[in-house]
Amino acid sequence: MNTDPRRLAFLLAVHRAGGVLAAGELLGVTPSAVSQQIARLEAEEGCSVLDRTPRGVTLTPEGRVLVDAAERIEAELVQARQAIAALGEGVTGLVKIGSFQTAIRWLLAPVLATIAANYPGLIVDIYDGDPVETATLLKSGELDITMDERDTDVGATVPRGQAEVPLLDEPWQVVVAAGTPVPHRLSDLASLRFISGPEGTASDRAIKRLERALGAKIDTRHITHDFATTLTLVAARQGAALVPALALHGNVDPDKLQVVSLAGLGTRRLFLRHRVNRREPSSAVKVVVDLMVKQARQIKFKEN
Repeated sequence: MNTDPRRLAFLLAVHRAGGVLAAGELLGVTPSAVSQQIARLEAEEGCSVLDRTPRGVTLTPEGRVLVDAAERIEAELVQARQAIAALGEGVTGLVKIGSFQTAIRWLLAPVLATIAANYPGLIVDIYDGDPVETATLLKSGELDITMDERDTDVGATVPRGQAEVPLLDEPWQVVVAAGTPVPHRLSDLASLRFISGPEGTASDRAIKRLERALGAKIDTRHITHDFATTLTLVAARQGAALVPALALHGNVDPDKLQVVSLAGLGTRRLFLRHRVNRREPSSAVKVVVDLMVKQARQIKFKEN
């Protein structure tokens, strides 16, 4: 086998973009150039790498093997660039992090101040995005670290080439509008209307877990990504909400909101993921990860 590894980038682009035309736009070349590189790859490998149908293209089993290899090569190159950046005096380089608002405010922002004071050659670039989007960017190498969330009873498989680091578990709490009846038991929640998060988020899964515990369907109205928006809607008497403790820091006006802790509500788990290969993560990524773990350990919550 005498494959030119540069051709693997074209196959990877076709896979990620969903077709030859879109791959050309992604790579900044013509569709013809993409097709030529794929044809040469198939000639070098002696097999078809794409199934071509009127609806588009999909990977053959051989193509999937080559795409996996291309992703490993890409990951190695990302690590190599990070290692080169760290060869200078002290820890240097750019670390790109995908996160969401509560984690940015209470975990990342304090870490940025520490980095500025102790690692002047280390630059952190934060991207505030949807966890599904940031997971894709981590896989492609456009991000080095991502923050994510899970509800209490949700497990996850860590993708190959990544490592997961737990940060903290924060209790879910019930928030209701000021002046409205306060729930005293978990069973009291069955009669409330709730504001929820998008499907698949920790907030959505916590509501569904609560439904199973109560043995009843919970009435929901409004779906929002942002807990600050959720609290605004609760204050407007649009419903109650399950909100993690971290999202309540600095966001609760006692004249508008009441916060209630109840046993059995469970927790939201925050964790981060970063890219790895056969070696350790880059020194720059390791510094950021270690500082975030340290910051998370300083956050304490009242027991339910």
